[in-house]
Amino acid sequence: MNIEYLIDIIILLSAAVIAVPLFQSLGLGAIPGFLVAGIVLGPSGLGYIENYDEISHLAELGVVLLLFIIGVEINPARLWKMKELVLGLGTLQVLVTGGLITIIVHAFLGVSWKIALLTGSALALSSTAFVLQLLREKKLLSSEYGRPSVAILLLQDLAVIPLLAFVALIAAPELTKAEDVFIALAEAIIILLLIIVAARYILNPLLNVLARFGSPEIFTASALLLVLGTAQAMESIGLSMAMGAFIAGLLIADSSYRHQIIAEIQPFRGLLLGLFFMSMGMSLDLGLFLDNPIVLLGAAIVLMAVKFITLWPLSRLFGIRGKAPVSVALLLAQSGEFALVLFALAYGTGLLDELLFQHLLIVVMLTMLATPALERLANRIFFASYRSITAIPDVYIGATGQDARPVILAGFGRMGHRIGYILELMKVPYVAIDTNASLVARERSDGNSVYFGDARRPEVLRAAGVADAPFVIVAIDDIEATENVVSCLHSAFPEIPVFARGHDLRKCRDLKALGANYTVSETLEASAELARTALLHLGAEDPEVVAALERFREDYYGRINSDTRER
Repeated sequence: MNIEYLIDIIILLSAAVIAVPLFQSLGLGAIPGFLVAGIVLGPSGLGYIENYDEISHLAELGVVLLLFIIGVEINPARLWKMKELVLGLGTLQVLVTGGLITIIVHAFLGVSWKIALLTGSALALSSTAFVLQLLREKKLLSSEYGRPSVAILLLQDLAVIPLLAFVALIAAPELTKAEDVFIALAEAIIILLLIIVAARYILNPLLNVLARFGSPEIFTASALLLVLGTAQAMESIGLSMAMGAFIAGLLIADSSYRHQIIAEIQPFRGLLLGLFFMSMGMSLDLGLFLDNPIVLLGAAIVLMAVKFITLWPLSRLFGIRGKAPVSVALLLAQSGEFALVLFALAYGTGLLDELLFQHLLIVVMLTMLATPALERLANRIFFASYRSITAIPDVYIGATGQDARPVILAGFGRMGHRIGYILELMKVPYVAIDTNASLVARERSDGNSVYFGDARRPEVLRAAGVADAPFVIVAIDDIEATENVVSCLHSAFPEIPVFARGHDLRKCRDLKALGANYTVSETLEASAELARTALLHLGAEDPEVVAALERFREDYYGRINSDTRER
């Protein structure tokens, strides 16, 4: 075994464990922590890590997995609901901002138009990972400036794919004739069609078999095989692995296994993406910044100013009023991880020289380091004129479209199915999670929003959107599994109200102790309904029966928090 690599891994993990919590406690976020940790460990810092080129190859897998997750989360229905903001505002932002930066880069750096276009387009993109993390932490995804920001980021994520193809095409010296370009594109289309056919007739049936009969480890291996196999197939035809991973994500975006697959990929993605940011920090030449700090800081400020003065009027043009356009422009003024990806790819293929690559790297990192301060300013400006509003309004009956946040329903057996039906009658959207692959397939064929997944895993719940859910209902017909889900929810998402199904008073008391906010006893409700029917049959008055049962329920559920044992 190569001990040198083991020592490098220990050093990297130690730096991440120290730097990331420190930066998060300062309100700067995890990404700047990874970047600074890489700078400190690299040749420009303490020099503990010198073979960062080898580490960067492994770190590229983090980008591949990030593109896969983005592909999965790009829901066509979601895009259509936000089509004006995504296709209109998002497209104009990329085109106008990218065009202005392209002209500036060509004029002041003297590079060719194709390099200027690549640079301008890459710098026009903001940090999806960073901005979504900040909005999610403060529960502002559905706010008046959070929603257009998410729409713009969605379009920017889509724009990465043609930009990756653009880098691959301009980096291929043999593609000098129109027919060569046509052949390359035809090959890409053929491979893409083959992948889609394979997904339609092989992938989903295979996942169905694995979910029914395979072990969790095999399902994890299958998820990784899907991502890496598709990524390698796209790279073999001259395109990028990241593009292949994005396509793989799109293929399962509507699959019933999407949440479980995201849960399997997320731990690898988070760790490897952190390693990617650290490798970018290690590759940075800090001496170049120290030689020209004023120029590079000025370039970063100019970049953020260009993005700000572009986003502000464009946001107003699309009907965003009040202080929200200013907040959107501030929040998205930075450049992001995809600029780093595109510049690293262009540098690796020889399109960018060392000096230009380093300068671009420094400018992007400076803007990302400024993001937490810009976000706090955006938040303060927005709420200065809306002091009475909360981050996101609670779900309400009749809410539709983007205003209604889905309830998470763990378990879709007989009880879960009935709860889902009642929620549909009240026009409350829900997302159900169940481990029975046959049941999931049957319910999805009936049009129900049910997905395969193990609700005992916080990654599955997070992928299903529990962080933004108004509450969770646990309707699993297995008390041990119910206790595990309630405990998991209380540990990972303590602010989310949990409604749980218990068998009797003792089980309800146990679930309450594990963190359930509300519990319902099956034996009580069955007894109460039988007693009500029998009493009405005897001729008792309905109001009198209702009052008696209400007193009984109050006494019964009041004992959940007491030491009284069920008789």
